[in-house]
Amino acid sequence: MDHALRNNVCRLSTALLALMSLLSVFPVDVILPSFPALSETFAVAGKDIAYSMSAFAVGVAFSQCFIGPLSDRVGRQKLLLIGLLVAMFGAAGCSMASDYVTFMAFRTLQALGCGCFVLCQALVQDLYPAHRRNAMRILLTTSSGLFISLSPLAGTALQHLWGWPGSFHVFVCLCVLTVFLVYAMPSEQPRRPSAQGSLRNYGVLLGDGTFLLYSLIAALAFTCHFTFVVVSPLLFIDRLGFSAEAFAWVFVVYGMAYLLGGLFAARINRLFSPPVQIALGLALIAAAGVTMLGTLWLVGLSAFALLLPMIICTAGTTVARPAAMSCALERHPGCAGTAAALSSTLLFTVGGVLSGLIAVAEQDLPKHLAMALIAVGVCGGLMLKVISAMSRWRQAV
Repeated sequence: MDHALRNNVCRLSTALLALMSLLSVFPVDVILPSFPALSETFAVAGKDIAYSMSAFAVGVAFSQCFIGPLSDRVGRQKLLLIGLLVAMFGAAGCSMASDYVTFMAFRTLQALGCGCFVLCQALVQDLYPAHRRNAMRILLTTSSGLFISLSPLAGTALQHLWGWPGSFHVFVCLCVLTVFLVYAMPSEQPRRPSAQGSLRNYGVLLGDGTFLLYSLIAALAFTCHFTFVVVSPLLFIDRLGFSAEAFAWVFVVYGMAYLLGGLFAARINRLFSPPVQIALGLALIAAAGVTMLGTLWLVGLSAFALLLPMIICTAGTTVARPAAMSCALERHPGCAGTAAALSSTLLFTVGGVLSGLIAVAEQDLPKHLAMALIAVGVCGGLMLKVISAMSRWRQAV
């Protein structure tokens, strides 16, 4: 491949990964300002709409279990195209739903299609050399932060223009653009018909304790973000009485933490090893939980008491999650699709289940959120200690 073609492929790859990153957060963040409208349309409580977010995460997790291994055998591009078409159909169905059950059915279908976005991590593993992979994941996390910060404003604008179906219409349009980018990529090299990429590789991955622990650390870091996304409408709109516009601006402040965290992560990525980065990120998450308990005790429930700790927490998530994901996937480069699927399945399952459990605690929701952040920092730190002990034991043997 000549230099010009290599540069062109690099630009296309970066654009495709950035758009996939946008699509992966779009069904979650842009819809947040439409929670009240969805509740009114389907005559259900706000917590039922929050449950739809958790169900979406679980649906994505289930879909990834099959898409990742298949991509190791038949290629990433084919499955990415199929997933995009399914997600488009699900989003279109959501926009036309007339009752809550129908909405949930098409929302689940959209989630099954969105499972193809797990291939973003596998594509990073395929397209970039080892020394650039963690940097690329940090870049994607930072771009996700930008998308997160703008998503509620975009959702508010779409709500005013076209009502709650507007976010699903734009999602379909972005899927169409992604399809064109996939077709513009060079054709994949044929994959050898071997056992690699089959479901049997899950046995190998599940038997690798270090891989599982790194994946669980990434999942716990993601849970901090996803839980806040799920419960933030309940806290800011229902409890504090924020309007959709004010809530959108709150999320801009929250999303800026991802940008700052990405810049910070890019800096320490050049200075420290991934385990040190993970430890630092987990320490920030635990400190965020302690800070939230302190601010709630001092000033009570307020935007300040929620946002200051979550800014600290999100900076920690941005540092810890890419490093943990890179450490996990580097252990099995030969089946990157399967490894990415299992890691992301753990990520979305843990995030979906724990966020749903925390959302149930309506009475003491802020306190439960703070305690969850502390628990994530402590549990993640213990997992990192176990990984270090396992490494020392293998070296001794």
